[in-house]
Amino acid sequence: MQAVRHIELLAPAKTAEIGVEAIRHGADAVYIGAPRFSARASAGNRVEDIARLVQYAHRFNARVYVALNTILKDDELDEVRSLIFSLYNIGVDALIVQDMGILELDIPPIALHASTQADNRTVEKVRFLESVGFSQVVLARELSVAQIRKIAAATTVPLEVFVHGALCVSYSGQCYLSHRMCGRSANRGECAQYCRLPYTLKDADGNILLKDKHILSLKDLNLSCELTSLIEAGVSSLKIEGRLKEMSYVKNVTAYYRQKLDEIFQKDFRYRRSSDGKSHFFFLPDLRKSFNRGFSTYFIHGGREDSLCSWNTPKSQGEEVGRVKEVSQQSFTVSGKSPLNNGDGICYVNKEGVFAGFRVNKTEGNRVYPAEKVLLSPGTVLYRNYDHEFEKILSKKSAERRIGLDIDLSESDEGFVLCLTDETGLSVSVALNVKKEAAHTPQRENIIRQLSKIGDTPFEVRQFTCRLSQDWFVSSSLWSDLRRRAVNQLVEQRDASYCRALRPSVSDEKCEYPGKELTYRGNVSNRQARRFYEKHGVEHIDPAFECAPSGDVPLMITKYCVKYTLGMCPHSSSKKKCREPLTLHAKNTALRLSFDCRHCEMQVYDNRL
Repeated sequence: MQAVRHIELLAPAKTAEIGVEAIRHGADAVYIGAPRFSARASAGNRVEDIARLVQYAHRFNARVYVALNTILKDDELDEVRSLIFSLYNIGVDALIVQDMGILELDIPPIALHASTQADNRTVEKVRFLESVGFSQVVLARELSVAQIRKIAAATTVPLEVFVHGALCVSYSGQCYLSHRMCGRSANRGECAQYCRLPYTLKDADGNILLKDKHILSLKDLNLSCELTSLIEAGVSSLKIEGRLKEMSYVKNVTAYYRQKLDEIFQKDFRYRRSSDGKSHFFFLPDLRKSFNRGFSTYFIHGGREDSLCSWNTPKSQGEEVGRVKEVSQQSFTVSGKSPLNNGDGICYVNKEGVFAGFRVNKTEGNRVYPAEKVLLSPGTVLYRNYDHEFEKILSKKSAERRIGLDIDLSESDEGFVLCLTDETGLSVSVALNVKKEAAHTPQRENIIRQLSKIGDTPFEVRQFTCRLSQDWFVSSSLWSDLRRRAVNQLVEQRDASYCRALRPSVSDEKCEYPGKELTYRGNVSNRQARRFYEKHGVEHIDPAFECAPSGDVPLMITKYCVKYTLGMCPHSSSKKKCREPLTLHAKNTALRLSFDCRHCEMQVYDNRL
């Protein structure tokens, strides 16, 4: 009989408070930034706050991973080591790391996950990471289901993939554009997001092919319809991007994916969730209502979508709500199925091709009164990127998470015994020693009512068994005290029984890195990282780009291709041609595009050199 596989829904947490809500809305695990050294420098959290999140998560057998995934300098290693001990001591389940120098430090046996910043795209790389002790590997977003299946078949380490959220146009960990242009390194958590700027695309003759478009700004990933394929391919952890996202985004998106996964598990008993409890939602999750630039499945099917980019804006597009039907001086009517609300944010592409927006002042049926004057034309497509009523619901309590509980009440010679058993089989028995007195009226309803009042606890009653020989009189206060003592003991037992997985021991046998040479793209920025790679057979190691900026080298390597998007791919049937090199221009930025058609990749260079 095939063993049941546990599948993890992994949600982001900008803060500990958002992490708690992610757990409450169905996450099996959350990932949160360390105080320093995470790939989102502006999303750091105090160790004390992370400790509160850990305590809450573990009560539901959910896990907390801390992102410590920047490359490190030599003078930061002692601080990093001290921080790792602090995180280990508060019960953090794993660290998400990019810098291999961490493996050479004297650190506790905390589990390590290989960040997607480590550029995990091949069987050989993942097999190596497994052999040196990583407990989970975050795969590159660009991989197809077939490629993921191949990696899973050749390794045993749990695989994690992104299923939703923002897409970096470059392979993760392989973008140096921000550092070259303004000294802010993406590998140090300080990306200035040059990929989101508007560019003008020119050919070698200076002809403008596109003007002031966000040519490198990708749509957002949405694999909500691909979950079964990913799980069957061997994925164990399904990750939502968004450590910079606010509370309402995390609530909505986590709840949506929780529902999708639960539907899968109800039909296929080979899989189950990897934490305890059930989330009950007080709203209808809808991915379209949270920040999105339009959606893409990226390369999950192996081929290319016709348009991966959100050229008009890098901001949230939201959901399409209809078209402008008729325009008057102070209002307009909308032809569409989605009713608009006072306070909604509406956006559209104007006649100049610029993404514009306005706030709704009031609505009367399908007639809309903007809060400011706007120039609209009949037929204009409207999008709602802020749903006022939806956000209002999410600003309040929007879910609760409960662990199933069975209650059994029986008699003893000294009085009564209350036994509580949770859905995992943990059980406590608490006695109430009182003199038994026959009651003059039926007591069953009152007993059940008093012993079932557990609304402010992590539990919900699934089954109540009352095994009394007759109606005995016991005051409601004694029943309530018995219930409180039993519930507190069960909570303490759950807390004490949590078992954290530690880093596996590795063989003393030398594990060879898949390659004898590391260029600047190896991101080696400290002596311990250099030692690690040398120990594993690498003979030539260049310093990281941030340590010794190279000359005219690719600043970004991407599977996204401008020529393909414009219908100029030489492998397509299109007859469109252009004279290369193609260049991108934005203010003081000039970039040169190069196309490696053999590997189906595009490279971006600094054209100022």
